Amino acid sequence: MARIYISLGSNIEPEQHLQAGLTSLRACFGPLRLSSMYESEAVGFSGTNFLNMVASAETDLNIAAVVAQFKQIEQNHGRLAGAKKFSPRTLDLDLLLYDHVVCQTPVVLPRAEIVNNAFVLWPLAELAPELIHPVVDKSYARLWQEYDKDSQRLWPVTFEWPPGLTF
Repeated sequence: MARIYISLGSNIEPEQHLQAGLTSLRACFGPLRLSSMYESEAVGFSGTNFLNMVASAETDLNIAAVVAQFKQIEQNHGRLAGAKKFSPRTLDLDLLLYDHVVCQTPVVLPRAEIVNNAFVLWPLAELAPELIHPVVDKSYARLWQEYDKDSQRLWPVTFEWPPGLTF
């Protein structure tokens, strides 16, 4: 079983789409571990704020199959195939880590956004503080500690999941 870390984000009806995305991820991968929810300003374009978080799961699927599953979940929840990278979205799922794999195909792992974007690094550091980034050889807690926190605005938000909803 491989341990995967998934970045989730939305700025179109984000509460609804993140709940639906998490429910779909749980149906595919089983129990999830979740970071806190964070709100951030749009990065790379002008738009409404995003809600972001990181989830972790275990899987027997290979990397290509995991990524294909994410694309299907995104499309099932209103994401348009071929939409511009820097644009509003109903649901964005990105594979951040697949165990300690470093690769360029079928996707780049570990994902570059980990060290570049606060909305990925902070929730990942919360969920896996002692895990070591396989390229820069530092823990995610240390990477977050060293991150220039003035470069991107991000703040935790209280988020109450509906009663009975478990991940």
